Amino acid sequence: MNVLTQPFETKYQTAPFSKINNQDFIPALKFHIEAAKKSIASISQNTEAPNFENTLEVLEFATSDLERVSSVFYNLYAAHCDSEIEAIAKEFSPLLTAFQNDIMLDEALFFRVKSIYDDRNELSLDAESMTLLDKTYKSFIRNGALLNEADKAKLRSIDESLSLHGLSFSQNALAEVNAYFLQVSDESRIKGIPQGALDRAAQEAKNRDLKGWVFTLQMPSYIPVMTYAQDRALREELNRAYGKIANQDNEHNNHENIKKIVALRHERAKLLGYESHAAYVLEERMAKSTQGVMRFLEDLLEKSKPAAEREINEIKAFAKEKEGIEDLMQWDSSYFNELMKQSLFDLDSEALRPYFKLDNVLQGAFEIANRLFGLSFRKVTDIDVYHPEVDTYEVYDEQNEFKAIFYTDFFPRASKKSGAWMTSFKDQYHYQGENSRPHIAIVCNFTPPNEDKPSLLTFDEVSTLFHEFGHALHGMLADTKYPSLSGTHVFWDFVELPSQIMENWCEQSEALQLFAKHYETGEIIPQEFIEKIKKSSQFMQGLATLRQLSLGFLDMAYHGQEQMVHDIKAFETEATTRTRLLPIIPESLISTNFSHIFAGGYSSGYYSYKWAEVLDADAFEYFLESGIFNKNIAQKFKDHILSQGGTRHPMELYKAFRGQEPKVDALLKRSGLVSAS
Repeated sequence: MNVLTQPFETKYQTAPFSKINNQDFIPALKFHIEAAKKSIASISQNTEAPNFENTLEVLEFATSDLERVSSVFYNLYAAHCDSEIEAIAKEFSPLLTAFQNDIMLDEALFFRVKSIYDDRNELSLDAESMTLLDKTYKSFIRNGALLNEADKAKLRSIDESLSLHGLSFSQNALAEVNAYFLQVSDESRIKGIPQGALDRAAQEAKNRDLKGWVFTLQMPSYIPVMTYAQDRALREELNRAYGKIANQDNEHNNHENIKKIVALRHERAKLLGYESHAAYVLEERMAKSTQGVMRFLEDLLEKSKPAAEREINEIKAFAKEKEGIEDLMQWDSSYFNELMKQSLFDLDSEALRPYFKLDNVLQGAFEIANRLFGLSFRKVTDIDVYHPEVDTYEVYDEQNEFKAIFYTDFFPRASKKSGAWMTSFKDQYHYQGENSRPHIAIVCNFTPPNEDKPSLLTFDEVSTLFHEFGHALHGMLADTKYPSLSGTHVFWDFVELPSQIMENWCEQSEALQLFAKHYETGEIIPQEFIEKIKKSSQFMQGLATLRQLSLGFLDMAYHGQEQMVHDIKAFETEATTRTRLLPIIPESLISTNFSHIFAGGYSSGYYSYKWAEVLDADAFEYFLESGIFNKNIAQKFKDHILSQGGTRHPMELYKAFRGQEPKVDALLKRSGLVSAS
């Protein structure tokens, strides 16, 4: 029996991973597509006059089963993929894209939606229903409902090609990361690398039947080398390898994928009447337009570049003084940055690790969620998982009412994409009198445990955990009627607010004392360490800001105007010239591994990380004014941000929480780019 074609007969209707075979996906997809087509045909062929209930609400829930199956597939594709799933994706994605086009290009269905939209001011719809109507109508328009038949066919072809090139981009990047390793047998070359990283490298070598140490391009292996290895040639070799991901003369080269994706996106935008892909995307963003994004990026560039230039000159002087280096390169910056931090703040990032045992950090996140939002997390073992490393939790509120299922998946493996993300296996919604609760996951690539030690995180990994946990709270605390407006289904430049605001608690004494305990002695992190963390938080913020701006400018260069990209290296070099303070490495590229914009949802949206920093700094300042665990402010954040999803325009939600529009001042002060006085 194909369990994917049946209702999930499991606890909370969670995905029955152990009973799913890869061969089940395509038959299940086709089964649910046909079922959804019948449901949608019942709308199109309905002889009753169209109204919200018999059209919009039926359409909203017509694809629920299909979405559950596709979410299982794509989450496995990202977190636990094999060659079989990769092959299936090449059939799965075009089938799903074709079906989605069938909906958007259904004239009879669009006519019913349009007739309701035209009469919207005469209807007594609440705010959420009005948002659903507006979003649905615009979705039809933005996906070709007004095109003639020839152009509709062209749109279908473009969308199918985009889905395949996006898959290919992602598969190429993962294949390159998995293919590379660097064996080191000379003990003198590993000097400075922390023992924990060396233990993992030795185990990696053992796993490959090799001598010595093996380093890879997975972040828990790559970052310690770039940050601590005293052997400059070792840092250079690994850095050059990272810059070559999907940028070599082999079957995994992503140059053509990038060219095709950029060209197809622009062709699609022009077909729909937009000047560029960015203009198309930004119509549904807080920034509103390409010009709005560029003004934002340019303003931050003006404020951060002088600080970044001072900082890079300080690093150059430090490197020359310490090791006589005259030509600071990319593979030097993290290393000397860390040495400078140790020198200025007497803070060794590795000295913090023993206080950040993963289990303790996670429990700390849970405790903070409890103090702010009244949530409790109970680990359970009777919910099916897709990999033995995945843990599951039931989430309850203060009234002991069930709120969500929470999955955690923390360590790197060959079957998992790099990076960290939050995802949903099932969104929250209200249907037929039931508040159906969500199934949320966070997936990361943290420092794994070894034979002698548990997983001990860097402070950056702690921040990443809190970041993804913030996204998870957005999903878990959702309380909307419709799944398409639930949780993180918000404007893309608003989605990072709940995640980025949670990072702030990592630097607060009251929060750190809850979970930052030495894994061997149980000693709470010393106050002096906390003060050093706070003081160092502004360290090199100009350079950090400039890096984010560089990626934002690169994204907008690809998508902000209609153009053909002929030479990826030349294009990237020109797009990032104003944000580049170190020499170019000829064989290195960002673009070929820039999955956020070419295989994720961030095209024309990478700026949103900095945009959301403005929101989160302003929002957290509100907490600081009254206490970081202030229940009243937390309740307002929950009521107006976390629970509301995309039911109203994000600026309305933000002002309902904060009482005012966000100001950039809080971010500039927090980053040390302007005086706090």
